[in-house]
Amino acid sequence: MTRPRVKICCISSIDEARIAIEYGASALGLVGHMPSGPGIIGDELIKQIAKIVPPPIATFLLTSETKPQHIIDHYRRVNTTTIQIVDELERLEYEMLRNELPNVKLVQVIHVIDDNSVKEAIEISKYVDAILLDSGNPKLSVKELGGTGRTHNWDLSREIRNSISIPLFLAGGLNKDNVQQAIETVQPFGLDLCSSVRTDGKLDQQKLKDFFNSIG
Repeated sequence: MTRPRVKICCISSIDEARIAIEYGASALGLVGHMPSGPGIIGDELIKQIAKIVPPPIATFLLTSETKPQHIIDHYRRVNTTTIQIVDELERLEYEMLRNELPNVKLVQVIHVIDDNSVKEAIEISKYVDAILLDSGNPKLSVKELGGTGRTHNWDLSREIRNSISIPLFLAGGLNKDNVQQAIETVQPFGLDLCSSVRTDGKLDQQKLKDFFNSIG
């Protein structure tokens, strides 16, 4: 099995972006406005970070917008390579995003809660470039849209992996101690982490090194 790619999320500065790339990140997550969770930065900083990241490293804008035009407007303020939609897109209007932003990759987050999450992932996989499985809960009064540091049921994740034909990223509570089991169980295309490679909210080079060593 190929070694999964690693996306380091919650990047908060140009410095953190450079450190993550140096240790082996294939993608960086840049968190726009959210109702909750860590790593939120302003659009101007997202734009500045995205500008200095060299290809082929991907830059993901995490947007909590749910209306296609609002997502397009958010994207145009930052110019990343990829849009990560962390909530449910209104009326599945992916086609409008495709038409307006033909060269931008679309990644839809599915929060793995129960069997309905499996059905949702299979349905949405027809419209996007990748699915990212996380452990939030968009149904709470203050939506949890990622960055929870919790794992979810990886058996459901594996079921999704086996049912879709596009790349799958696995997020939610991954760390150096459980990542091998996660890889064996789910066999994801990519891994996505935030809190487990940080100390007091800052990217920790030792934790990054330990994580990358643990995936071989």
